[in-house]
Amino acid sequence: MRHIDIDDAQTVLRAIRSTPPGKRIEIILHTPGGLVLAASQIAKALHDHDGEVVAVVPHYAMSGGTLIALAADEIVLDRHTALGPVDPQLGQYPARSLVEVADMPGQHNDQTLILADVGRKALVQVEALVVDLLGSNERSAEVAHLLASGVWTHDHPLMAAELERLGLPIRIGVPAEERLLMDLYPQPRGREAAVEYVPQRPVIPGAPPGRDTRRRDAQAARG
Repeated sequence: MRHIDIDDAQTVLRAIRSTPPGKRIEIILHTPGGLVLAASQIAKALHDHDGEVVAVVPHYAMSGGTLIALAADEIVLDRHTALGPVDPQLGQYPARSLVEVADMPGQHNDQTLILADVGRKALVQVEALVVDLLGSNERSAEVAHLLASGVWTHDHPLMAAELERLGLPIRIGVPAEERLLMDLYPQPRGREAAVEYVPQRPVIPGAPPGRDTRRRDAQAARG
């Protein structure tokens, strides 16, 4: 629920700096996003690390979380894990929308024009950062433009199939340990969970009964 902030960046940068050259870094991302400054610092530090970087995304890493994932050599996720666009937001408004509104015919107040000017600069800056993270080539420029220019809504979920089409270095299959780790960090919601899941051992036709079933059968026979 909490967004990436400067304190997070300071802590993660310290961890990256303390990692010896050549040593692999695995970063687990589970976040709705956060400050562009903080996410950019983390992403650049991972990109510049002398060693393999793997980003693991068990559930979602949107906005600034996606920006950090783009710095990795490999992104490990599940089939329905979601990354998202990284287009900049100015307060509650997407930068792309502010630019388009200001370009419409008619009179606009000073605040709209100023925000649109800032929005144009932010769009250029974030797109250039994504190109740098992905590597300078024609395909990277195309992907960076799609992710950073406001083509989609900011909360548009980019799942495995779409990420594969974009050519990002993804691998399907989050390890069991990382999935179990998620159970230790439930989302704060201030209410009881509305959904419960009770796993049940599958019944295989012709297979011998499990230990619990044999125990119940034995107790019934004694009774």
